[in-house]
Amino acid sequence: MYNNEGYRASLAWHETLELHELVASQSVSLFQLKNSIRHIKDPQIKSLYMETIQSLENNIKELLSFYPQAPTSRVQNHRESPSAFYVGNLLGLAKSSIKNYAAAITETATPSLRKVMVKHLNNAITAHEKIFNIMNKQGNYPAYDINKLMKNDMKLAQKALSEPY
Repeated sequence: MYNNEGYRASLAWHETLELHELVASQSVSLFQLKNSIRHIKDPQIKSLYMETIQSLENNIKELLSFYPQAPTSRVQNHRESPSAFYVGNLLGLAKSSIKNYAAAITETATPSLRKVMVKHLNNAITAHEKIFNIMNKQGNYPAYDINKLMKNDMKLAQKALSEPY
């Protein structure tokens, strides 16, 4: 089935997974920003936080509008662990560390610094594996079930959007 522009009416699997990563990471960031803004006294910084919060809210809303086009046909109920948000923060940190160290290594000319960065990268990879395994075991990251994964994204995004600041 194709839309008016001649493109498929549904998303491809690879773009659905990228969509998931963006919604999940931006929802966590939105929670963090909304909880931090209460402590900011500097008006310029507070204004930047407000702009960023509004931008993330708009991003999430726009991205969520694509969820009905994802290649999934059923959504199942899922029990969310109270610690799911916190362990999700750890997973996001591990992912960011992996990406940042991998990029930094490509810019490193000093062998001793490269060695340290590679060690840190490997530590971040090991941490990611541990965190993912806990999340998967607890049902907080159903990596092999796109339906559950996207339902979790929608719940997290709605919580982040409704969080007061």
